[in-house]
Amino acid sequence: MTASVIGLSGSPKSASRSRALLELALAALERQGAGPSRLIDLARLPADALLGRREDREVADALQGVLDAGIVVVSTPIYRATYSGLLKVFFDLLPQDALARKVAIPIATGGGSAHLLAVDHGLRPLLASVGALVVSTGVYGTDAQFRAAVPDADLVERIERAALEAAFTTNIHTGSHRSSPSSTPEARRTGGCTPSITGSIRAAVLSTIWCSIG
Repeated sequence: MTASVIGLSGSPKSASRSRALLELALAALERQGAGPSRLIDLARLPADALLGRREDREVADALQGVLDAGIVVVSTPIYRATYSGLLKVFFDLLPQDALARKVAIPIATGGGSAHLLAVDHGLRPLLASVGALVVSTGVYGTDAQFRAAVPDADLVERIERAALEAAFTTNIHTGSHRSSPSSTPEARRTGGCTPSITGSIRAAVLSTIWCSIG
């Protein structure tokens, strides 16, 4: 079965903070009705095939999975102020505009806040270079935001926000949803473009997306 959502883990480790956030994002997207998901550990793919030295069925299958998906979630640890080499060599194998008409979520983790901008200066350009529509909510987690390998509430909320934005944006592009995110009196007076400060994550995200496309 073709997965509607593909998660790419760029960590060289099978258990990592970035992979944990990726798993949370895939689960959140499934709850949003984005469809079945599949997680691909790039570290498990043959290195020589990733480097383009030979063809390999596993690598070809992973590439096809990305091409067939509607949403692509990418996670990586930050090394030397940028994404992992695994992610780079995999994206080098993708055809030009491989993610055109697809929505992408960037996720990264680092030791501290010093590399926060790696999401905007590294992952976003990488995804955009192959045509992806990248959600406005990027996710960056630091070591301090994990306790016993479990992310804190703020980080989980950001994952939920990014997943909701991706699911809603995908629905807009496929023409399956076009209703206003707000029906409050204040929203009606301002054309539906006043996000509620005390409202739910869903209301705030949908209001932001609606205003950007309205």
